[in-house]
Amino acid sequence: MAEETTAIPLATADQPAASPAPLQVAPTPGGGPDDSWDLIIGPPKGWAGLNSAELYRYRELLYFMVWRDLKVRYKQTVLGVAWAVLQPVFQMVVFTIIFGRLAKLDSDGFPYAVFVFVALLPWQYFSTGVSTAGLSLVSQQHLMTKVYFPRLFVPTSAIGTCFVDFCLSSLVLCALLVWYQILPSWQVVFIVPLLAVVTMATLGMGYLLAALTVTYRDLRFVVPFLMQAMMYLSPVVFATSMVPVKWQWVMAINPMMGLIDGFRSAILGKDWNFVTLGVSTASAVLLLVVGLVWFRRTEQRFADIA
Repeated sequence: MAEETTAIPLATADQPAASPAPLQVAPTPGGGPDDSWDLIIGPPKGWAGLNSAELYRYRELLYFMVWRDLKVRYKQTVLGVAWAVLQPVFQMVVFTIIFGRLAKLDSDGFPYAVFVFVALLPWQYFSTGVSTAGLSLVSQQHLMTKVYFPRLFVPTSAIGTCFVDFCLSSLVLCALLVWYQILPSWQVVFIVPLLAVVTMATLGMGYLLAALTVTYRDLRFVVPFLMQAMMYLSPVVFATSMVPVKWQWVMAINPMMGLIDGFRSAILGKDWNFVTLGVSTASAVLLLVVGLVWFRRTEQRFADIA
């Protein structure tokens, strides 16, 4: 069938332009009620919602969102990005005084300041990333209702900002190792895979809490308590050896239990606890899968709920 075209006269000084004819979509030949449109837009099903090709296409947007979050976080602050370093340093000083000097907790023979700061690096990355990602969709609701982009980028960019803070704080650890004359062992190369697993746990829990917080706003008040409880269930201020062996694998269901201990083994050269590390790694992978699935199943309602 030949297509019909409608000529639209150009506007002149004496006569305004005529309004174009309304757009009409012809039904497909032989189609019923469900075949009356050439293109049907609907929510994707299954893992198609992840759409890795689309995420790759929008990758530059993710970079800009991380950069924007960094600028907003430290905008109009006196010290700027120095706060990314001062926060873990202040916590290290407080923990060293209270738990190292007063409580005299065991630090596996290492200076307590180094012992606790090695644990604070992944913990700060995880806790800050989960907290900011959990509230990211609520804080960006004005953007989600106006323009389309992969919703997964909102919590991911919040966690990406925390990764930059992690890299800056690592410089303080290098200074501490030089001050205490501690030479990292060759096992320090395992920091990369350990950091990847920490990122998986952070993304998984961040996606899950972000999706839940859009529907249940009360979770905004629960997340800080949850992070505080997880910190004391993780070996941040104490050594894993203080936990009875029969309970270590149970506590390792908390992904940060084995990962923090793994950071200490990689940097300080202490013995590896492969039981807790294996359980925590499996927990991190499961957390990422659950977070992605739940985010995928609920993201089609974000704009309506927000």
